[in-house]
Parts: sequence; structure tokens; C-alpha cells
Amino acid sequence: MSGPVKRQYDSSRRQEQARENRRRVMRAAHTLFVTKGYGRTTIADIAAEAGVAPETVYSAFKNKAGLLHRTWDLAVGGDEQDIPMIERPELRAGFAEPDLRKRFTAFAVVNTAAMRRTARLHIAVRAAAASEAAAAALVADIDRERLAAMAEHARAAAATGRLAVSEGECRDVLWTTTDGTLWHQLAERREWSDERYAAWLGRLWVSAFVLP
Repeated sequence: MSGPVKRQYDSSRRQEQARENRRRVMRAAHTLFVTKGYGRTTIADIAAEAGVAPETVYSAFKNKAGLLHRTWDLAVGGDEQDIPMIERPELRAGFAEPDLRKRFTAFAVVNTAAMRRTARLHIAVRAAAASEAAAAALVADIDRERLAAMAEHARAAAATGRLAVSEGECRDVLWTTTDGTLWHQLAERREWSDERYAAWLGRLWVSAFVLP
């Protein structure tokens, strides 16, 4: 019995090591894409930062474009679970809140946490989009998916009968205020705390969207 148990144990260890290597590579990629720029960062740079061989990066992600997409997915969700942001429990709980003021206030808190994870990378990818096809493709995907998500928020808000603007206006304003630019300007450049930013964003949305 000792043989099969040992092989199973060794296999589990290898799988966990592979997962840890992927996490290290994605963390390294995130850091370098933000600080050095996507176009100027090489697979060799990322491998060195992560402490793995370049072959390990290629084996796990195939190429830099594949790594960029997986790094973005990790930043958005905060973990490696393949669950769209709109389906995550913290957002579904917001949709279940009948009070529209509380709903937008809660959404502002969730969005602020997401901006902490994604805004710097989003800005770096947008900066690279003019000259890097992979970055341009990711930006297009991000914008399309975020617009669809904000449309769902707007539809749900309209269904309460308390929305003060059109569903389309709600969608477009949410889309514009959730791309990381506001968070970067206020939290990063003006040094607002995330708590202050979330409270302000919640007040902004409530005043713009909710009938008195």
C-alpha cells in the first residue's frame, strides 16, 4: 500500500507547487506590468521576479498575452476561482438589498476594494494599448464586460421603482465611474483612504440615482 500512497502524495505536492508557481508568476507580472509597462516587460523579467525558470511561465501561460489575461482575472476576483465578478457573493448580496440607497452604498464599498486590486494594472494596460495588440484586446474585453455588468446593475435599480434617471444613464455613469480613474486620482494621488473614497462614491451614486 505504501507505493500508491507515496505516488498520490508526490502528485499532490507537485500540483500544489505548480499552483504556487502560477500565483508567484501572476503576482510578479502584475508588479512589472504596472512599474515597467506591459510592452517593456519580458517573460524573462517575470520569471526572474517570480524566482522560476522562463520555461515554467511558458508552460503555465503559453505566452505573455495569456499571462496578461490571467493576471487581470486574478486582480479582478482577488482569487483564482473562475467566477465572474457580477456573480460573486458580495455583489449578489447587494442585488438582494431592497433599499436602493443601501444597495449603491454597498456597491461602492465592493467597487473600491476591486479598484485597489485592479486600477493600477488597468491604467498600465490602457497605456500599452496603442502599441500592443494584446493590451488593446484586453482593454476592449474589460470595457465590454464592465458595460454589461453595469447594465445589470442599472436594470436591477430600475426594477425597484426608485431610480431617478433613465436605466441607460445609470448604466453609463456607473461604467464611467468604475474604470479606476477616479480611485487612482483620489486614493493614489490625493491620498484618500479607501474608506473615505467608498463613502464619497456611495454618496455620489445615491445623490445621482436615487429618488428622494
